[in-house]
Amino acid sequence: MDRHTTVTDLRCEFLTNPLGIDDRWPRLSWIIESDRPGARQVARRIMVASSRRLLASGRLDLWDTGKVQDDQTCHIVYEGRPLSSRQTCFWQVQVWDEQGQMAMSEPAFWTMGLLSCQDWQAKWIVADPSYLDRASHVVRPTPTQPGTPPWFRKAFQVSGEIMRATLYVSARGLFECYINDHHVGQDLFAPEWTDYNKRIHYRTYDVTGLVRQGGNVIGAILGDGWYSGFVGWQVRRGRYGLQNSLLAQLEIELADGTRELVVTDSSWRCSAGPIIYSDLQMGEAYDARYELIGWQDPGYDDRRWAGCLEVDWPTAQLVWQRSEPVRIVGQIRPVCVNQVGPGVWIFDLGQNIAGFVRLKVKGPAGTRVVLRHGERLNPDGTLYTENLRRARATDVYILKGDGQELWHPRFTFHGFQYVELTGLPYPPDLDTVTGCVVHSDLRQTGWFECSNPLINRLWLNTLWSQKGNFLSIPTDCPQRDERLGWTGDAQVFCRTASYNMDVAAFFSKWMIDVEDAQTPEGVFPDTAPRLAEDQDWVGLDGLCGAAGWADAGIIVPWTIWRMYGDTRIIERHYDAMAAWLDYLERANPDGVRRNELGNNYGDWLCIPSDTSFRTHSPMKTLLATAFWASDAARLSAMAKAIGRDKEAARFQAMFERVRRAFQVEFLLPDGRLKVETQTAYLLALAFDLLPQDVRTVAIERLVELIRQRDWHLSTGFIGVGLLNPILTESGRADVAWRLLFNEDYPSWLYPVRHGATTIWERWNGWTEQEGFFDPQMNSFNHYSLGSVGEWLFRHAAGIELDQDVNGFKSLVIRPYPDKRLSFLRARYRSIMGTIESGWQWQGDDLVLSVRIPANTQARVYVPSDNGSAVVIDRVDVGYRDLVVPLGREGQFSIFRVLAGSYAFRSMFKG
Repeated sequence: MDRHTTVTDLRCEFLTNPLGIDDRWPRLSWIIESDRPGARQVARRIMVASSRRLLASGRLDLWDTGKVQDDQTCHIVYEGRPLSSRQTCFWQVQVWDEQGQMAMSEPAFWTMGLLSCQDWQAKWIVADPSYLDRASHVVRPTPTQPGTPPWFRKAFQVSGEIMRATLYVSARGLFECYINDHHVGQDLFAPEWTDYNKRIHYRTYDVTGLVRQGGNVIGAILGDGWYSGFVGWQVRRGRYGLQNSLLAQLEIELADGTRELVVTDSSWRCSAGPIIYSDLQMGEAYDARYELIGWQDPGYDDRRWAGCLEVDWPTAQLVWQRSEPVRIVGQIRPVCVNQVGPGVWIFDLGQNIAGFVRLKVKGPAGTRVVLRHGERLNPDGTLYTENLRRARATDVYILKGDGQELWHPRFTFHGFQYVELTGLPYPPDLDTVTGCVVHSDLRQTGWFECSNPLINRLWLNTLWSQKGNFLSIPTDCPQRDERLGWTGDAQVFCRTASYNMDVAAFFSKWMIDVEDAQTPEGVFPDTAPRLAEDQDWVGLDGLCGAAGWADAGIIVPWTIWRMYGDTRIIERHYDAMAAWLDYLERANPDGVRRNELGNNYGDWLCIPSDTSFRTHSPMKTLLATAFWASDAARLSAMAKAIGRDKEAARFQAMFERVRRAFQVEFLLPDGRLKVETQTAYLLALAFDLLPQDVRTVAIERLVELIRQRDWHLSTGFIGVGLLNPILTESGRADVAWRLLFNEDYPSWLYPVRHGATTIWERWNGWTEQEGFFDPQMNSFNHYSLGSVGEWLFRHAAGIELDQDVNGFKSLVIRPYPDKRLSFLRARYRSIMGTIESGWQWQGDDLVLSVRIPANTQARVYVPSDNGSAVVIDRVDVGYRDLVVPLGREGQFSIFRVLAGSYAFRSMFKG
């Protein structure tokens, strides 16, 4: 049977067919797939044309690389004709494999956005305040109360046959756009969160199929969102401003070559609509009796609507959004509904999510249905909401009385598993509400399964917490009055996140937010995007520079570089990273990081927990110094990767200085540390801060500290992600597995055993003895403690990066099996293709099955007893030379393998 090579998954700047990019020299990537062992690319050709017709005919007017003899498939920089605003680029890839066979991809495309301010003819507009005077149901906004959002419309004519129509749109606030009777796109909460004083996103939509010759209308609804709504735990709205504004430019290309424009200006009309108020944290109220029937019809009479005012352009840059949009990505039917009081019904979705519910009801006009959202239930079965703090998380729908009515909110989301419904004049059923799962539309890339259902649920909890918190930015929690982009949370979970989902574009966008929040002195923030300064913001001046948090400015680019082979993220943020390390050196000339701006959180929520913000201790100083050293080592490697060899040497020398200072300050003569916590030893071991001759002492001491806690962990946010990897790599996988299998408090499986469907913020968020912890800080959807997911992929399943090669072009399979599981398997779709690793026990034999993607190679470490033979169970005849034995290392027999699927059988006592 013929075995073919195919070219799939064409991406531009990590995205599939992106619209409106503003990178003038974008990078192109694809994946080689083949069912033939050893398949690899030996040559490639990229073809780019300005139309699909030209591409198909071979008239490549933009770029033709010709046949290039290499195996590169990722991050190939476009080097064709300079690209201009609005340009459409169709592209295709031709590859040749090692057998001389040629394969051609399907065409893909990207379009360019508006690259210059002069390309914008639209004006920023706001609603004339008089629109609030023309309706009786409105709520007037105040600094502490969201108000009724405006609805905008503009009727227009198209004079000829339409070839293409493109809508460019932005807002200070959130927009939802319509053309005629069609919603534009599937996005939610656009434009997404940035520091609106630095940059504002605009979105590009192909609306060719929505615009028609003759009469048309374009409309928009404008919500508060992050720009003017409640953000964080402050008591006032409008962290960036209180006046929402809209910018829209519809460009229509006609068959005769002319172009017609429809732009926002003072000729647009606006009105109050059925949304009474809307806020991301507080919720949304909607009165269906005031729906604007026919407002999407070109002939609608809007003479009673108010006018619009033009306002000045912001000083912020207008840029494309380089990450996937927020969307409704799934729906969940409740598993049960229970009455807990007269007219009070509780729906259980069976899963804690971020999003909202779609309501299906009927009843008399004026019936007021109230939906409250919460993550847990009180012991009496009522909704637990104390941990939401000031976030009301309440949606209201007032019926119009016209048969069955369907509704969901537009400009809010909640973190919840349970929904309380009141106000309905009849008993609801399971079809009354449907949970809508909302997050950035990232592709899932990781799958994990083993024979223990609790561990499976633990991994799913890491995935669901990622879904619930990767909404425009990596937030800490989706439910309470916070929902901020805490940098420490993001960096500790980044590696786990990159196994679960494709986060390359997501973190590329967020790192721009991080740099935008950097201080003039070079200090990275504790949260990003940074909030505009205001005296009511509690502790704002201190939200920067914290150890383990600000260091995300180094760790996140490092992780994206390692996982995806992306050097552009290094180049883009190199000066910012260097400025951060230069600041640390200026502030701490003796090499010990004692001087912190603002907060120092330490190993946040460790056991026992220290939640003081602006205090110092030997442990906090040790942690801070360790991260400084690690930052220097990482930046040294990144500098070398982009050809800055002198800078690489400078930062390597900085690492050595800080390492020596660490040893002088914290290392005792017997090899122990002056600060004796699990995390202290983990940091010293993970960041290579100890002399080689005392590492064994440190490992033994780490294990002893775990034993002293009856073989339980005590790590917080910072230490938890290092715990099992360091134990495993230090020869104590047995302790790592013991910690994983623990089901009593504190452990990863304790929340799972008590019904958790996401990762909790605290080990003791709820306990059998104490019930709920203090609601002032007790999220039940908070991914940080779920960074053990990295270990499940890297060590339990063994899917690991080559230490010298980024992006899984060369990879390692090195699992650490445990006999308490009968099987374990994982799958990861890397930027090079799908990697699989799974093991199972068959009597006394261990069978390791692996899949290595085309165009890569791997070193496979097969657990086996010393002196026992390893049998290769599954290699096709004629391809046995693809497996080369490389000897032994500890408990492993090592093989070099090329692309393909293999099974190894060994004797292994474990």
